[in-house]
Order: sequence, then C-alpha cells, then structure tokens
Amino acid sequence: MHSDSSNNQVQVTIFGKSYTVKGMADPSYITNVANYVDKKMHEVEENLPNVQSESRTAILAAMTVTDELFGLRRKHEKQLSQFEDRIQSLSDLIDESLST
Repeated sequence: MHSDSSNNQVQVTIFGKSYTVKGMADPSYITNVANYVDKKMHEVEENLPNVQSESRTAILAAMTVTDELFGLRRKHEKQLSQFEDRIQSLSDLIDESLST
C-alpha cells in the first residue's frame, strides 16, 4: 500500500484490483478500511458453494458489513438505554435521599 500525503491519495488493493482512493481521511485509515473490505470479500468468496461474479461477491460483502454495522448500532442503542435507566435510578435515589 502506497500513500502520497501531498494530495492525500492512497493506493489500495481490494479483491486483487488496485485502486487509487482520494479523501480527507488519514491515509492509514483509508488503507485499514480497504483492507477490511478486501478481507470481507475474501471471506464471502470462501463461504460460497461456487464461484460468483466480483459484483455479486462485493454485494454480499457489503451486506455482511452492513449487518455488522446494524448489529453494533443495536448493541449501542441497548447500552445507551441501560445507562439512561441507571442514571434515572440514581437520580431518583438522590432525590429521595435529599427529600428525607
């Protein structure tokens, strides 16, 4: 992986093809994202019963990553809700102790 920080271009390889990615993000972040996409595409390919087109593999990998994202969002929302419940319970206890 090669990066040119003067114009923030990063050369990445995804599923055997090279791409030049331009962006505002740190080059190492862009490289990490590309590596993750590459990894997911290879995982999808390995789990398919027969060879699929690159576009089908990419779509299935995108769905896998999106499923991971949605799962993390649900977990995050659940944790936020639990924290809010705890804060409310503590606030109620404080109010109760101050009123006595």
